[in-house]
Amino acid sequence: MGEKSQIEGLRVAVLGAGANGSIIASDLAESGVDVTVIDQWPANIDAIRERGIRVQLGDTERVTRVPAHHLCEVAEMREPFDAVLLVMKAYDTRWATELITPLLHEDSFVVGVQNGMTADAIAHVIGAERTVGAVIEVTSAMYTPGLVERHSAPERCWFAVGALDPAAERHVPVAAELLRCVGIVEETDDIQSVKWMKLILNVAELVTSAVLDLSISDCARYPGMREVMLAAGNEAVAVAQAHGYALRPIFGMAGDEAASPETYVASILDNLVENYIQPNSRATVLQDWMKHRRSEVVELHDEVVRLSRRYGLESPVNARILELGLKIESGELVASPANVELMRQALRQPVLVPARRITQPRDRAGSPRR
Repeated sequence: MGEKSQIEGLRVAVLGAGANGSIIASDLAESGVDVTVIDQWPANIDAIRERGIRVQLGDTERVTRVPAHHLCEVAEMREPFDAVLLVMKAYDTRWATELITPLLHEDSFVVGVQNGMTADAIAHVIGAERTVGAVIEVTSAMYTPGLVERHSAPERCWFAVGALDPAAERHVPVAAELLRCVGIVEETDDIQSVKWMKLILNVAELVTSAVLDLSISDCARYPGMREVMLAAGNEAVAVAQAHGYALRPIFGMAGDEAASPETYVASILDNLVENYIQPNSRATVLQDWMKHRRSEVVELHDEVVRLSRRYGLESPVNARILELGLKIESGELVASPANVELMRQALRQPVLVPARRITQPRDRAGSPRR
């Protein structure tokens, strides 16, 4: 007999039912998990109530029915949740955790399934003993309420989970089992380092591609942009080394691919483009701007700039990308490929630009497909 499931009978909330949150909730429900979604977009909740979560993957569409609630209804709920997957923007972390706290019992835990260094904010609200950090790599889009374009099948979805504090380690296997309903999951004993590794990739590819109004793949191939993307990531690598974060392989990379600080960014960027995203996949930042919403530009690039200053480092490329992103959000600048030169002006020294590697797509175990 196999081991008993640790998620059987759990009451789970997915707080944040955007594209990734809806995919996670749908996969959990399809796996038999008792899951409820809570979201701040009224039209989205209305659509989910009326038609279910609709997930399109290629030429297929799956409809999954789940209980769905507006934020304003959280105060009316009484039955606590055993686990909460927080899939909100990084800047929403603190208030969202405060919102759900009354629906936690003493053994509940919250998993921050987000970009950015959000785990500490969650722990500050509910305690480190109930906090699990997570890294997410799921490519998707949502432009219509209740309808998700899923660009990455389960074998192309990747998560890492880990505890901030030894007292929360018992929650990590449960969180991992939940997220294995969605994709590949790694458990780590150093979640903060792994989350910074994802931030390194994020500062290389999210806002940079959005500033050009291009897909991530097109941005990575746009003349002059590979150097900018690698420079932004390399600045974040320097911060990692100064702060004491360990360079860790992510997305199923082999150990030696994370060994060199000089080529780390190129390795993870190429791995992303080749194995995890479709050619037309837009960054979440660009999707936010298309919806006239604030993005996570501050939570990504200002984090690098702030820590750079703490350690006496310089991060001119991240500072410039931050500046341009905020100008676009304020309406002072229009996202366009013409902005490449504005980013390149921040390059102060030649950047080592390794040739793009050519690899075969990886299977679920992380090995090249034959």
